[in-house]
Amino acid sequence: MTDGDFGFGMRRLSIIDIEGGHQPFHSPDGRYALVFNGEIYNFRELRRELQALGRVFDSAGDTEVILAGYERWGDDVWAKLDGMFAVAVWDMHARRLTLARDPIGIKPLYYTDQAAGFAFGSELKTLTLLPGMAFDVDRRALHDYFSFGHVRTPRSIYAQVRTLPPGHVMTVEASGAPTMRAYWTPAYHPAEPRSEAQWIEQFRDQWLDTIGKQMVADVDVGAFLSGGVDSSAVVAAMAQVSDRPVRTFTIGFPDPRFDESPHAEAIARHLGCHHVTRTLELADAQAMLPEVQHCYDEPFADPSAVPTWYVSQIAAQEVKVALSGDGGDELFFGYKRHATERRIGALPAPLRRLARALDAVPTLPSRHANAVLQRWRKTTGSAALPNGIARFFAKTQITNEAFRREIFSAEFIAEEEGGIAALVAEYFPDADAISTDTLEQFGLADLALNLPGAMLTKVDRASMAHSLEVRVPMLGQGMVDLALSMPADMKLHGKIGKYVIRQAIAPWLPEGILDRRKQGFQMPLAAWFAGDFGAYAEQLWRDSGVREQGMWRAGAVDKVFADHRAGKRDYSRFLYALAIYCLWWIGRPIPLSVRAA
Repeated sequence: MTDGDFGFGMRRLSIIDIEGGHQPFHSPDGRYALVFNGEIYNFRELRRELQALGRVFDSAGDTEVILAGYERWGDDVWAKLDGMFAVAVWDMHARRLTLARDPIGIKPLYYTDQAAGFAFGSELKTLTLLPGMAFDVDRRALHDYFSFGHVRTPRSIYAQVRTLPPGHVMTVEASGAPTMRAYWTPAYHPAEPRSEAQWIEQFRDQWLDTIGKQMVADVDVGAFLSGGVDSSAVVAAMAQVSDRPVRTFTIGFPDPRFDESPHAEAIARHLGCHHVTRTLELADAQAMLPEVQHCYDEPFADPSAVPTWYVSQIAAQEVKVALSGDGGDELFFGYKRHATERRIGALPAPLRRLARALDAVPTLPSRHANAVLQRWRKTTGSAALPNGIARFFAKTQITNEAFRREIFSAEFIAEEEGGIAALVAEYFPDADAISTDTLEQFGLADLALNLPGAMLTKVDRASMAHSLEVRVPMLGQGMVDLALSMPADMKLHGKIGKYVIRQAIAPWLPEGILDRRKQGFQMPLAAWFAGDFGAYAEQLWRDSGVREQGMWRAGAVDKVFADHRAGKRDYSRFLYALAIYCLWWIGRPIPLSVRAA
């Protein structure tokens, strides 16, 4: 659709109202036009509310409901939507563009505002194709990437492109700068006291309701099943509400230390699922790595993107929609780092400072001993930091500041001013306003920052590359509200994370299946980078042109490869990030350079 100097369009993955949901969608009077990426799960309830107010609908899907809601309620509509969405509304009379993104950031929305014009899209590649636009590597984004494995919102890899933050709406007028405001912000709101049994029952009721809503589609729906708590909760609830066997998909690994597929298969058999397992071999992972990286449009170094991409490919051969358990760890304190924060946060400050003495322990002669020591250093290295927010940044790093000073040039590292204290000031300047419980501080940072930047980015790009829509019921608005009202002890109960989930779904699953150590879609990176995968990454480092960019101490990086092969330290997360960066650099869509700002 075009209107003078404005135009927009979209490529639709048809899930609901396949014939009647084509976009752009126009209001009856012709004033508004809308494009929309995502799904709204409460659209039927909103439709009934709008019909009671006199609105007549011409289609059966959720797109027209959003537009009708916008006509009736303006920007108040966004907080009423339970779903995942990136929406653009064009007002032809006022010549005003409105952009909105879902509260958690499940769906992406990029924009750029330059002399050549304002543009937006769900993918970076839609912007880099535009004539007259400038795109330069954002040095701050590179610091993000090599610190955390992804670029932190609101930045992108390009200095001229930003992401609309989750839970925000932007207005672009014919003149003047765009304006932006939050319509939803995550915050804890403790509920009235209730018993453990009541919390478990409330979770189970909300969970079944959410799963039922998110299974609504005019195409086949399946689920990712890793064998862990969250994906098991999804599939078990689907089996409860579905009138047919659930289609489930699992990726396994040849190394039994990382292979959860037997547990997933046991759950699938117990629930009567139609189940598919595929094994990811090293050679396959290496071969698909360039294609995996390509779908992200910018460097993205979560290694589980590879099995996620592969399981999406497998699932897309049978279904158009898959449900995933993502978000459960962030909402219900399921990561090991949450249990660590509970212990560290309870220690007096002098003891937390003393814990850093492990930094002085030298490299050990055993590969295994070095790996254990490295994990303990990461844990205790953050102990002296002042609050849960600071420890969140420390614990989610893939490299620490000391390591980055070894491998990057003095000029490049000098741009990383302020370290963790600067990050705290930028994103969460008042930790006590979040909660006086450092675990809740840590958990909210996970929810607001790491979830949209890492986990949801991983799943959205990997699945959409195969025209597969992945829904995340743990992040339905009812589930989010429930989690933010629940006492921390119902989420992390002693050493047991996601306690309320485990208790709620245990009757539906084989006995003992939830008692295993958490794994998720992990790859045996350390072993792979000690062998052929490491040789492949080193070749990329030497042949891509990255080594000559001037931001590196190239000899120090060469030594990292050698030290990892020798087992002196596990550098696999950095080496994976470096390999991905090299692949992005080789395949970048436009000529770029990396130079000082």
